[in-house]
Amino acid sequence: MASDSSPSMHRCLYDVFLSFRGEDTCDNFTDHLYTHLVRRGITTFRDEKLKRGEEIQPELLKAIEESRASIVVFSKNYVDSRWCLEELAKIMERRKEYGQIVLPIFYHVDPSDVRKQRGSFGEAFTTKYDYEENWKDKVERWREALIEAGNISGWHVNEGSESKHIKEITTIIADRILNCKLLFVEDNLVGMNFHFENPSLGLSMESNDVRMIGIRGIGGIGKTTIAGYVYNQISWGFECSSFLENVRDFYKSKGQLCLQNQLLNDILDGENKKISNVRQGAYVIKNSLQFRKALIVFDDIEDMDELDLLVGKHDWYGKGSRIIITTKNKHLLNTIEVDYLYEVEVLKPNEALELFSQYAFRRNLPKKDFDEDLLNRVLYYCQGLPLALKILGSLLCDKTRREWESELHKLEKEPEVKIQNVLKISFDGLDASQKVVFLDIACFFEGEDRDFISKVLDGCILYGEINIRVLWERCLISISQCNSIYMHNLIKRMGWKIVQEQYPKEPSKWSRLWSPSDIYSAFISEKGMKNVETISLNLSTSKEIWFNTKIFDQMKKVFAKMKKLRLLKVYYNYDYEGSVHREGHKYKMHLPKGFEFPPNLRYLHWENLESLPSNFHGENLVAINLKSSNIKELLTGAKCLAELKFIDLRNSQQLIKIPEFSRMPRLEKLSLEGCISFCELHSSIGTFSGTQFLKELNFRESGIRELPSSIGSLIFLETLDLSKCWKFEKFPDMIFVNMGRLRSLELSESGLKELPSSFGYLESLKSLKLSGCSNFKKFQEIQGNMKQLESLSLARTAIRELPPSIWRLEALTYLNLNGCSNFERFPEIQKNMENPMDEGLANTAIRELPHSIRHLTRLKWLRL
Repeated sequence: MASDSSPSMHRCLYDVFLSFRGEDTCDNFTDHLYTHLVRRGITTFRDEKLKRGEEIQPELLKAIEESRASIVVFSKNYVDSRWCLEELAKIMERRKEYGQIVLPIFYHVDPSDVRKQRGSFGEAFTTKYDYEENWKDKVERWREALIEAGNISGWHVNEGSESKHIKEITTIIADRILNCKLLFVEDNLVGMNFHFENPSLGLSMESNDVRMIGIRGIGGIGKTTIAGYVYNQISWGFECSSFLENVRDFYKSKGQLCLQNQLLNDILDGENKKISNVRQGAYVIKNSLQFRKALIVFDDIEDMDELDLLVGKHDWYGKGSRIIITTKNKHLLNTIEVDYLYEVEVLKPNEALELFSQYAFRRNLPKKDFDEDLLNRVLYYCQGLPLALKILGSLLCDKTRREWESELHKLEKEPEVKIQNVLKISFDGLDASQKVVFLDIACFFEGEDRDFISKVLDGCILYGEINIRVLWERCLISISQCNSIYMHNLIKRMGWKIVQEQYPKEPSKWSRLWSPSDIYSAFISEKGMKNVETISLNLSTSKEIWFNTKIFDQMKKVFAKMKKLRLLKVYYNYDYEGSVHREGHKYKMHLPKGFEFPPNLRYLHWENLESLPSNFHGENLVAINLKSSNIKELLTGAKCLAELKFIDLRNSQQLIKIPEFSRMPRLEKLSLEGCISFCELHSSIGTFSGTQFLKELNFRESGIRELPSSIGSLIFLETLDLSKCWKFEKFPDMIFVNMGRLRSLELSESGLKELPSSFGYLESLKSLKLSGCSNFKKFQEIQGNMKQLESLSLARTAIRELPPSIWRLEALTYLNLNGCSNFERFPEIQKNMENPMDEGLANTAIRELPHSIRHLTRLKWLRL
């Protein structure tokens, strides 16, 4: 499936563009043709100036782009005008790229003379004007246009009544253009140029293949508008056409049989007999379309049931047919194997402002003295969604500043119903577990890593991987390049509204809590809470409420009621985190005596916690995050964390001990970054079968001194970070022998003195960072198979030279030796290095580079 992010067309202001040689036909044939076309209601562009060979004006090229069809009147002296030839070349380009109709009229000239550039059509190129010599850069383009146009079936006006010819020509053009079933499309299509500038849209109008094109995006983003615009642009070039709008609702209310009848009415111009069942309908549709060039738009299809007996497959349609499908569901487009997918994006900020202004101020820009803060609040709320910008613009039009303030405050609590109804359509189409996952993301997980969310959801038996994919396919979530999950602001608010709608004023009865004020109200009410499944409490702006009341005294009682609680997060925003840590222990949380976490808890994230309760078990936990806590030991006694996959204890500066790894058999990621009191890793690591899961170890800036040799048994480990561990000096010698999957080794600013001899076994290693290791003096010979290493940073180390074998690193693209003040000799390069290379040699002791530096054939940067 091809994909692009910017399809395009031009708006058509004219039905027909007339191209002609003025001095030949301006006062006779072309003038009469123009008059007849206008009388028939055909909007026709005719340049009133006589064309005498000067450069073509930009307005004429623009008029060609804005015309549905072009009539080219080839007369004896047509090619005497370079202007005419430029017009023709542009017309043929539009035909190829957009399917513009081209209708040639051969007025007292032989079509074969046009094709073969004979007679007067050849003389201009050779003897008369010598185009071949004087216009070399354009001749080929002009000749190709003449050949192509000469091959198009048109009218040969040579003898007989010209008025009869004109009447016939006008009638045919009127039938093709005026009988097109065009759609109303708004004039003020702000931001739509982005969708119409690129000629592709996957239509490939020059191709005679059947092509299916998918247009996908969230509700209210403009999919139907784009499809309607494209339909209007190209529908005249097809034998039959149909635009089936809002298929989803039509299917639900009237059934597939009615849809089939509507499609047949459109393509057969009302001459079909009504079909009686859907299978008969599918047969008739296929038979009716199989040998016809058709343009059909299926708008807003959401279910496979709507496809099979309505849209069919490529072989249902005749050569040159184009099928356009708009949907929110990417899986559906994959299933029918569309040839091209266009993902519609939200408007850019300046476009959003313009569209909103058209509805709120009846102009393209807001009033000069209008409150910029209010505008920004509205634009942030809408986040570029055209539907929301239009609705809120109309809603706020002619309102006072105070009314704007009031409306925005209301929107924070009550989303606009018209917007909500459009967005909720996708939610309503989900199954039970997909709805739960959607609400979990909207109220709890947004912004977190996809793989992490998926595995926590798996622990809740919510089929994380497949359900996340379904939400993405249906445009309910987006996934960033760094694999984080996000939601459009309005979709997230829709999720909040769904949670609130049954008990809008009673947060203690909601299934999910996320607003600090609502959580506070629910806690102090002491009512309900039995249905709460997730709590996400951001203390960044509300910590005084929680620390200056007696709410912790009743926390034991409140949590005891929440038997369904699966996900708990008490945290500080990163924007505020720095100030929180600077305040030290001021806001450390003390849980009340006898406090117990609910037994169904799968994810516990509680920052700045003083200590865990003595009765803490956590046997069902999948992830635990106790960042910046004061705990000294994660788990006491012989308790087992059998389901635990993720441990994050970053900046827990009192931590000295974690459980034996045999009691965490499914552990995948361990982060002890900033745990300055943590000095020793238990030797049980790598000695039990569960080590097959462990993929990431982060000891950055911890107090760790050494690693046990058993860590070498972590054959699935992918990331090891010991940066800023200044007490760490040496690896066990054979540690890397079995670590063939390690991809990233981070040792910057550690106390490391040398790499172990087993270093060469790291065949999957892509990144090695040793920057700032001031005790590191020698980089060993490259042995074994290390063909994957791309980035090597040795900046500010004590090394003097690199071994010649360094160039065995065939994938190397980044080598940093900046600040290596003892580095004196750059190694000879024995062969060409084909990869793009970025090298840093600034502030080294190098006085000259070897001649073999020329073997770095794709050197991008060299810093000296």
